[in-house]
Amino acid sequence: MSAIVTDQFRINNAGNFLGDVNNSSNSYYVFVGLSNPSVNGVPNAFGRNESDAKWNDETTRKKPVDSINYLNHVRDTMIFGKKITPDNIRRVVRKINWVKDTTYDMYRHDYSSDNQAPNGQTSRLYDSNFYVINKDFNVYICIDNGSSGINTTGNASLNEPTLTGLEPFRATGTTDDGYLWKYLFTVPPSDIIKFDATEFIPLPNDWASSTETNITNIRDNGNSDINNNQIKKVFIEDGGTGYKNSGGDGIEVKIVGDGSGGRAIVQVDTSTKITDVQVSVGGKGYTYGMLDLTDIQPSSPNAKLIPIIPPSKRHGSDIYKELGADRVLIYARFDDSTKDFPIDTKFAQIGIVKNPTAIGSTEIYNQTQYSSIKSLYLDTFPSASDIKIGDIIEQDVKVVGTSNTIGKAKAYVTSFDLISEDSNNKIAVLKYYQDRSLYFNSGTGDQQDTIGINSISGGANGQIYDFSDQGAITGTDGTSTYTLGINTSFSGITTNPTGTKIIDLGVEFKNGIAQSEINNQSGDIIYLDNRQLITRDSRQKEDIKVILEF
Repeated sequence: MSAIVTDQFRINNAGNFLGDVNNSSNSYYVFVGLSNPSVNGVPNAFGRNESDAKWNDETTRKKPVDSINYLNHVRDTMIFGKKITPDNIRRVVRKINWVKDTTYDMYRHDYSSDNQAPNGQTSRLYDSNFYVINKDFNVYICIDNGSSGINTTGNASLNEPTLTGLEPFRATGTTDDGYLWKYLFTVPPSDIIKFDATEFIPLPNDWASSTETNITNIRDNGNSDINNNQIKKVFIEDGGTGYKNSGGDGIEVKIVGDGSGGRAIVQVDTSTKITDVQVSVGGKGYTYGMLDLTDIQPSSPNAKLIPIIPPSKRHGSDIYKELGADRVLIYARFDDSTKDFPIDTKFAQIGIVKNPTAIGSTEIYNQTQYSSIKSLYLDTFPSASDIKIGDIIEQDVKVVGTSNTIGKAKAYVTSFDLISEDSNNKIAVLKYYQDRSLYFNSGTGDQQDTIGINSISGGANGQIYDFSDQGAITGTDGTSTYTLGINTSFSGITTNPTGTKIIDLGVEFKNGIAQSEINNQSGDIIYLDNRQLITRDSRQKEDIKVILEF
């Protein structure tokens, strides 16, 4: 069975996704995770039996897997997330820069496998280079590139389009290059900062409903129902022969079809060939058109003149359909302004999660950001240089009120924030995640049976236990060990060790322990990217741009 999914389906899906993100009943977050993808000796867990060099190499790094099991594991290693707001998401299209001496395609409604765009030999309008962005971030549609049935590819563009008027224009220069441009919009500075990318142009939000003067002028000017200016170009595929000479002024003829009002001026040279057609009245309502050449027609008509039908019946009315906006770009910035985003950690995964729930609740989490790792408020610890990201910390878990060990709490160190080294007031916050691979068979890194896997009898493997405010915690980097102690008397979200500056810890502690702000195993992960390991630093900010293509 022959079937297609059309471009309009993809464009519509991009719009639906953007609308879903902007719906106040939903919460979408960009998150980062996996602070230690390559811990030696732990196989099968995100490539952790591999070196940093193998992980950081695009050709050898393990690719994410679209399976429930894999994504559940991803949730274990999630670190923090930032909410996607309407100000941080845009539809985008391919970036096609205007470059002198480049030949661009003109807009045509009839590109297909049988009528490919001549310069790129593309079968889709949206794969052709029919629009450009100039040095001032103005975006233009190419209405005419000087092409015809004789000059099929058109001319090289010599003059940069710069005007921002409502009607199509020819860019001025020392030579007429034959190009006719239609201005659409200018990317504002705020969008350049957030959304400009090497390969994509951000489009304005809410084009159809915007009250911004520049947008409404372009949008309304293109409304053929109001201005009777739908058709802008008639393409001469074959000028024919034997037509009545038009003289210098040309002959105005009707454009017939399923619309109305269209007219064009036809020029016929002394050789009886049609050499030029200029639209005098664009008309309205056309989805196809033909020129009525009755007044100049030979006994055997043979010219082929094709009125080019704009999108949605007019240029500028719907730029998403006009430019083929089937992608969205999502922007998130992570900096050092909050303890939710620790600056001493690393990350090797970027993802998007929809509608995670608040910890201890079924309600959708709705804050601007979240921490998805747990924290310990410490008053006993070695020097900061002894504790490294990826270290393993452990604590024996005992039956309350007894010395009977029933299991072991295990975790990877994700961040170590030294707040005070004063001997009378030692304070540090250690953040961690409890990755299920720590509880798998230590030799195989999976669910293979091993002695002691029964947590009750073995006290070592299998079941994940939380850290408690009872008992010492030991840490190791694989070669040396150290001891940590929790300040069980501390509860709250701020501390003031020096008496002069309140420090916001980002999360709420109870008896020296803070939980994740979300239920990590909640929500739908809709995007995931395994990346080269990024090391955070107080002197840098991470601008993350995720492009989703529908």
